[in-house]
Amino acid sequence: MRRVICFLMLLLSIHNPLSAQQQPIKVDVCVYGGTSAGVIAAYTAKKMGKSVLLIEPGKHLGGMSSGGLGFTDIGNKYVVTGLARDFYRNVGAHYGKFEQWIFEPHVAEAVFNDYVHRAQVQVLYENRVIGVKKVDNVIKEMVLESSAHPTPSSNKLVSAKVFIDCSYEGDLMAKAGVSYTVGREANSQYGETYDGVQLMKGHQFPDGIDPYVVAGDSASGLLWGIHRGSLQPDGSGDKKVQAYCFRVTLTNKPENRITITQPDNYDPSRYELLLRLMKAGHWKSMFSGFIWTIMPSGKTDINNYGGFSMDMIGMNWDYPDADYKTREKIWKAHEDYTKGLLYFVGNDPRIPAPMREEMKQWGYPKDEYTDNGNWTPQLYIREARRMVGQLVMTQLHCQGKEVVTDGIGMAAYTMDSHNCDRIVVNGMVKNEGNVEVGGFGPYPISYRAITPQVKEAANLLVPVCLSATHIAYGSIRMEPVFMVLGQSSAVAACLAIDHGTPVQQVNVSDIRQILHTNPLADGSVPEVLVDNDDSAHITIKGDWKKEPYGGYGPSYLADNSRGTSPKSVRFSPELTKSGEYSVYVYMPKLKKGASATQAIVSDGKKRVKTTLAGEDLKVEGQTSGEWMPLGQHHFEKGKEAYVEINNQSADGTVVADAVLFVYHP
Repeated sequence: MRRVICFLMLLLSIHNPLSAQQQPIKVDVCVYGGTSAGVIAAYTAKKMGKSVLLIEPGKHLGGMSSGGLGFTDIGNKYVVTGLARDFYRNVGAHYGKFEQWIFEPHVAEAVFNDYVHRAQVQVLYENRVIGVKKVDNVIKEMVLESSAHPTPSSNKLVSAKVFIDCSYEGDLMAKAGVSYTVGREANSQYGETYDGVQLMKGHQFPDGIDPYVVAGDSASGLLWGIHRGSLQPDGSGDKKVQAYCFRVTLTNKPENRITITQPDNYDPSRYELLLRLMKAGHWKSMFSGFIWTIMPSGKTDINNYGGFSMDMIGMNWDYPDADYKTREKIWKAHEDYTKGLLYFVGNDPRIPAPMREEMKQWGYPKDEYTDNGNWTPQLYIREARRMVGQLVMTQLHCQGKEVVTDGIGMAAYTMDSHNCDRIVVNGMVKNEGNVEVGGFGPYPISYRAITPQVKEAANLLVPVCLSATHIAYGSIRMEPVFMVLGQSSAVAACLAIDHGTPVQQVNVSDIRQILHTNPLADGSVPEVLVDNDDSAHITIKGDWKKEPYGGYGPSYLADNSRGTSPKSVRFSPELTKSGEYSVYVYMPKLKKGASATQAIVSDGKKRVKTTLAGEDLKVEGQTSGEWMPLGQHHFEKGKEAYVEINNQSADGTVVADAVLFVYHP
């Protein structure tokens, strides 16, 4: 009988994922998801003296930032702080620049790998969460299985004092029983106007594109990619998710180019809508249907553009809550579709010959994704689950109509949603769900938006699948912002451990103080920023106009008097350490900017005059301007140093926006 009982207990342990045989891995902080946010969170926690485990279901670190999204979406660099900013500085160092916002995938991955190596962060690759053990509202252990070869014998247990879910899907959050939502809220739920169903002009089909297999014959069925169903009332909620795609890296350098060949499961009928767009006068060149951004070394970051492109609209609705096998099928379908689209444009005889030849100049780069067939291992999960936490960020927060007082990061990007559905409207094919609404400045993201409700989880932080409505998440969901929130969550986790409190009770002022005094988590001297909105550190002479958008931070000062009336703005930092500093001034890109701007750098005793040439300003990425160097100078500790911008001899608009002082040890 004893043998039978032991045998039954053995069977139970094999089939119960929560009873793995080995002892749990015990750490202070467990970070799930090796995304850009995950790497920054793990690095921060380790630098703050905690034992850390970073778990990545795949084989690479960096998520989308190393997975093809090298054309950084941000809008206003003011919101990129701490280690997020340090990432773009490290990428810049690779290219011999101060900062770089457009970069190759392997360069970004090398920077992320360097973070974990420098901090000696333990990384567990190819493992994914399958269970969570909680006692009341405290997560005690998470259960992992091998994502490469999932068998019960490969299961692992991880015990931590605080867990941080940095995955794009929010899988740890969901397994922990934390409330979340998928899809679009109705506008009425939070008093919004751009959530829910939206039929707009962006990335849309022109009128007159027939949706049926046989044009004009509804009995022949719908073309591939068009869903049955009718257009619902504007602003109504549903469970539809904005489209995913791959951000594709190609090259036109023959020595580094691999020919685009016919992919698995190729079906040219999937691209019939593209042919109909061409026939209607759209898709006139290869660049008509793609955002084809040129990257360093002759490479691309290709994104969706227009009515029919990279987005596989409506094919991802099941992904957020799907099991791993179903997700793999959805992922593979997106890969087949995208590779098929590239092959179709370059090879189908119905595509005009000039366009086919244009496409054939491009191929997969030999030096990218070398262990994955030169194809990115990261699908662009623009949105999956979104936590319903202590506070839900909404459109009202984006537009400044409501302002939180417990901000631990900022966002600034347009409220952006890709299309969620493709349907028939008035006998024509139409995309539904695209939203692109901006016109607002940087706004704070609440600490309560990355913390669950305390009754659900007292030791979990969620900086990626944070608490926000569909349309607010569309503004927040940018890689630099995820990195900022990842760092903030790690600081909060360490404080919760140090004080023995739930994460919900961490003092936000303490988080901010650490981020301000130790922004790189390594004890280095923080750089000093003086913005034109920092009234305590600027002196304005003359009548300058304050412009609300397009500069660094909430505003910038502008003067177009062309020097007829002398004006100046003095930026005076408070330096905490004497030594050598590199000085930079932020210059927005203007249509009628002055060809030269006068700047004076002073250590309090001598003045050095510098002329900034407008032709030297080369703005890259989706950013408003660039930092331009004013040289390296020695300053003493205190308030004597300053930089002055004036309008002397100006032949166009002069801008006084922000000045940066970077200490050199």
